[in-house]
Amino acid sequence: MSRYGTTPGRPEEYRQGNERAVKPKDAATLIIVRQGDEPRLLLGKRSMKHKFMPGKFVFPGGRLDLIDQRLNVPNELPRPVMNRLRKQTQALVTDAKLKGLALAAIRETYEETGLVVGKPTSDSVRTTNAGWQDYFSHGVLPPLESMDFIARAITPPYRTRRFDTRFFMVFDDVIHSDPSTLGSATGELLDLHWLTLDEARQTDLPAITRMVIDIVEERLAHPREVQLEQTAPFVRSLHKQWVTEEL
Repeated sequence: MSRYGTTPGRPEEYRQGNERAVKPKDAATLIIVRQGDEPRLLLGKRSMKHKFMPGKFVFPGGRLDLIDQRLNVPNELPRPVMNRLRKQTQALVTDAKLKGLALAAIRETYEETGLVVGKPTSDSVRTTNAGWQDYFSHGVLPPLESMDFIARAITPPYRTRRFDTRFFMVFDDVIHSDPSTLGSATGELLDLHWLTLDEARQTDLPAITRMVIDIVEERLAHPREVQLEQTAPFVRSLHKQWVTEEL
């Protein structure tokens, strides 16, 4: 049991025989907090056609692409956020890759929800990638300076599909488009909704998503400038037990 009140799965279930665990792929997720009388989070239901977590309600996000690491944008993540991302990384993990994870969260959110999370700008970013070109056509930059890094989790070894996911959080003041107009370009997320924290907990959630909602609730108890200084739990399975380390 973690201090957030839940554990993210069953680490005792490992792959059978002498099979090697699948190497996790880098991924990123974006938690968007819509402010008001009661905070709301954007979640969508994964298609039942998916092999990974079919039918579950999740935050938008997906795999890190090479273009995310090569994209040259003029702004940066807050220093304490970047310092947290650097912890527990291999020597070969560059700052460009860590910054790319935050960019991947923005891109995947745009592709999966149609939501333009960005700040208006007159700057132009050159890229030949169609997805990023479409995003930049709205006259925005990814709001890196407003992004928080709140959790990291690695899918346990017994799964046939594994991800090393960083969870980022932003507020709705960096939404450039109409937050009530949602639609997936990829078809990966269905039934997109802005849900209160309690409403979100009533949906069919993966255990790690439920844990992240607890983290969000804890963070929202602090002013924003204090939130950026908070630690981020890193959850993974070691020797058939869940291990949580604060980054």
